[in-house]
Amino acid sequence: MELLFIGLAVGAVIAYFIFAGFHKGRNQMKTNEQSVVLMDKIKSVCKFITVEGDFSEIYHYENLKEKYLSLILGKKKAIVLVTAKAHVGFDLSKIQMQSDNEEKKIILTNFPQPELLTIETDFKYYDKREGWANPFTTSDLTDINRDAKKAIVDKIPQSGLLDKARSEALETILLMEKIVETIGWKLDYTALTIEDTENKKIENQ
Repeated sequence: MELLFIGLAVGAVIAYFIFAGFHKGRNQMKTNEQSVVLMDKIKSVCKFITVEGDFSEIYHYENLKEKYLSLILGKKKAIVLVTAKAHVGFDLSKIQMQSDNEEKKIILTNFPQPELLTIETDFKYYDKREGWANPFTTSDLTDINRDAKKAIVDKIPQSGLLDKARSEALETILLMEKIVETIGWKLDYTALTIEDTENKKIENQ
């Protein structure tokens, strides 16, 4: 009889450890899955616009190619008014982070610099002149639009939009923190430094 009780006791202990190990393994697997889902969820936000700005530029075009031929066929030139709306923010797919599954934390190790995400442009042509045998072609108009748009893009670094977006980086991180907190995890960005004009360190609030 005693052997029976001893056998049952030993069996119960073995069963407990097997169950505990299995349960722990499932919890670990679930935690690992959570961390992967969280990081994918953050990156899926992708491009996050924080600042937008309006620009206008008067672009002067004159065909300087084939100069001597233009004298015979006639010059073509145009004045183009370019208006644009630029959207500046952060490409969250460039974030570098890692997970601490035991502490249930997502740790930010690198945050991207602000960049131009999209730009919407509109072109209006004024004083458009063509040579009598030198008309504007589709290729000409494509080149003009491209160069006029580039003139706007080149002005963005000096416009202050990137600096403004950089100063609002913390708001972007707080949005990420809310995403992480939805399933009871924590976003750790205490070691994160964003290189802005003052090279300030962002600290948890």
